[in-house]
Amino acid sequence: MGLGLTAAVIVKILICIAILSFFIFIFRPRDKGEPYDDYFSALNEELKRHGPGHPVLVLDLNRLDKNIQTLKDHIGDDRRYRVVAKSLPSVNLIRRIFEQTGTGKLMVFHQPFINLLAEKLPQARMLLGKPMPINAVSVFYKHLKPDCAFDPQKQLQWLIDSRDRLEQYLKFAEQNSTRLLVNIEIDVGLHRGGIKNTHELNELLLIIKEKPEHLTFTGFMGYDAHIAKAPPVLSSQKSALKNVLDIYRAFINYGRKEYPEMFNRELTFNGAGSMTYQLYQDITDINDISVGSGLVKPEDFDLDTLKDHLPALFIAAPVLKRSRGLRIPYIEFLSPVWGWLNPNWKNTFFIYGGYWKANYHQPKGVYKNPIYGYSSNQEIATASNRTGLTMDDHLFLRPTQSEAVLLQFGELIIIQGGKIIDRWPVFNQQQRTLSNAKNISANLTS
Repeated sequence: MGLGLTAAVIVKILICIAILSFFIFIFRPRDKGEPYDDYFSALNEELKRHGPGHPVLVLDLNRLDKNIQTLKDHIGDDRRYRVVAKSLPSVNLIRRIFEQTGTGKLMVFHQPFINLLAEKLPQARMLLGKPMPINAVSVFYKHLKPDCAFDPQKQLQWLIDSRDRLEQYLKFAEQNSTRLLVNIEIDVGLHRGGIKNTHELNELLLIIKEKPEHLTFTGFMGYDAHIAKAPPVLSSQKSALKNVLDIYRAFINYGRKEYPEMFNRELTFNGAGSMTYQLYQDITDINDISVGSGLVKPEDFDLDTLKDHLPALFIAAPVLKRSRGLRIPYIEFLSPVWGWLNPNWKNTFFIYGGYWKANYHQPKGVYKNPIYGYSSNQEIATASNRTGLTMDDHLFLRPTQSEAVLLQFGELIIIQGGKIIDRWPVFNQQQRTLSNAKNISANLTS
């Protein structure tokens, strides 16, 4: 009797194990691994032959040029376009965009880069993308070379977001016997700052009007990033855009009515951004359209409003080590189980570098492993056998944004037609070069 019960219990246990195994097998992650596609297979081979052997940021000129042409097709009048420098922080890259589009306008967000661009691109006309502390204004003028061809009284629009800031700038201009161009930030619905009504606008315009020798009004800037992510339950993109334009036009109409002498000339009415610029195709009130990241399309910009743009920027990280399975400290006894539970954990790869604002892109089916943890030195990745990855291959990642990631690698590896053709420094590297040159010059003259 006892043996019968024992046998029955064993049978029940085996049935439970079989059922559990069945459900685990049915619901476990499927094998998502794939080999490189043709584009990245060729790029991997090019980097293995001619790359530097460390993580690099690759910029595809063919894709960049395609995106530039798409931009031009949507904007129509190239004079409306302004390059967002923080999202494309390389002088060589900006020069190429200038050449392709015919624009010479920049939006700049960082004080040291204003000086760098004034020296490297003295023909550029700049609009600040955020209000700068008065100390930043002072530092800019302190480091502006006397023989620099860039003329801030004609080419640099400082952004003003309040009466207090305008009064700071006025005091600086008076003390330094100069004149500042000022553009006024307006809140068009993002609620990140800027004036909110025509009463505040009147206060600013009155101060500017009374001090023409030190202040010149140059227009408005109204950023609208919230339009692209309008929650369908609360608002559509169409209604959000209408609200933005209604606010913007109210400021313009008020200025034209109350201060016609200040508005009866060419002004900068800046708006849009990479996520929304295509919505302004037939809108002429906004005569200055800013686009940056959309030209290289990092992953955060995979939106319907940019569906005709191509990703042009990739991190390529060499694979340093490959091992079968997944071994995690202290729970090594589970190593044989991981690959059965998840076929995408059958191989472990340690890459050169890691922990960037980026996600694995090629080959498909490669994942960061949350159990092991993250590393900026040798990050772990896992994948199935189907990827075919091995030592010295490259994992390709798409940055989620461009401004932070572009400054992390020192230079861009430029490819065209699948071949490495050049290396372009980014702002930080060029800035250090300028600083070193200034220090050498100072030492020689001291």
